[in-house]
Amino acid sequence: MASAAVEVLLTLMPDARIVRRTVPGLKDIPVEAKLLIAREGCDAAMVFGWVGPTLNDKISYGVYSLALQLVQLEHGVHVIDVTVHEDEAPGDPARLKQIALDRARKHAENLYLLLRRPDELTRRAGTGRRQGYPDAGPI
Repeated sequence: MASAAVEVLLTLMPDARIVRRTVPGLKDIPVEAKLLIAREGCDAAMVFGWVGPTLNDKISYGVYSLALQLVQLEHGVHVIDVTVHEDEAPGDPARLKQIALDRARKHAENLYLLLRRPDELTRRAGTGRRQGYPDAGPI
């Protein structure tokens, strides 16, 4: 997923400096995002996760998601969460891969818009764009 997002970001922002880290698990992501923002001066962060189908997985994701929100609030920097849940396409690994890659690419585009063209996000509001699935159409 990260490679797909990096490809989009470098296409849209060839001058971008990408700092990439890998951590052992989902719960390690918030502290790494915090460290990158603090130590590397990142303008934004994208994080990638894969969540299993069990209740324990969902609870872990909820805690992780809250921690990411705290990082954003503490540093005033956007942290874009690109997460795929295994139960989005149960028993269909090819579909899960498709969802993951589409979501990563579209979130990378959203990050570009947040950083470089925020007015475009306003223009797109209510148009039913979705990450990982076909667009839903205007609301």
